[in-house]
Amino acid sequence: MLKPFYQDLHPEAGCDEAGRGCLAGPVFAAAVVLPPDFSDPVLNDSKKISEKTRYALREMIQKLALSWAVARIDAAEIDQINILNASIKAMHLALDQLKKKPSFIIIDGNRFKPYQSTPHATIIKGDGKYFSIAAASILAKTYRDDFMLEQHEKYPQYNWIRNKGYGTLDHRKAMESFGNCILHRKSFKVRPMEGP
Repeated sequence: MLKPFYQDLHPEAGCDEAGRGCLAGPVFAAAVVLPPDFSDPVLNDSKKISEKTRYALREMIQKLALSWAVARIDAAEIDQINILNASIKAMHLALDQLKKKPSFIIIDGNRFKPYQSTPHATIIKGDGKYFSIAAASILAKTYRDDFMLEQHEKYPQYNWIRNKGYGTLDHRKAMESFGNCILHRKSFKVRPMEGP
């Protein structure tokens, strides 16, 4: 079971991103404020649970959260400002949309830029430690997956329905065969393909 809160300043928002390591598509980020009595035995880091469970949890989070928001930064801007800055900017954009403004922010990872004058803490592997960060990881991941599934209809040659834009072998082979599309991040170096 994850922990409910990092500190006693309420409301507390958890932030996380999805798609930071992808070769194609935006980076998505979410911010979530949960009620003080929130608890769920299944909620965890989005990478540790099945796709079906992630979508069930998304419904529950959106219903029970005091406030939640999702934002994205597209590939062209990622190339301009780099993926770390893009991830943080997406988190700031999600925080901007919250109807209930947090008194404290907890962020998955070890890098963040102050958001307005709100105190914050970065927590390595925070999505496996705190409910609000785990909830943010679920929203960021599922909304990004939805986006990549939509884009698969336009660019089926890259098989995003399976790889979601990550640098899998099939995705890198497709990039060699078909080149890049507008959703590919030009600043990301693709490892050369292995020989026979």
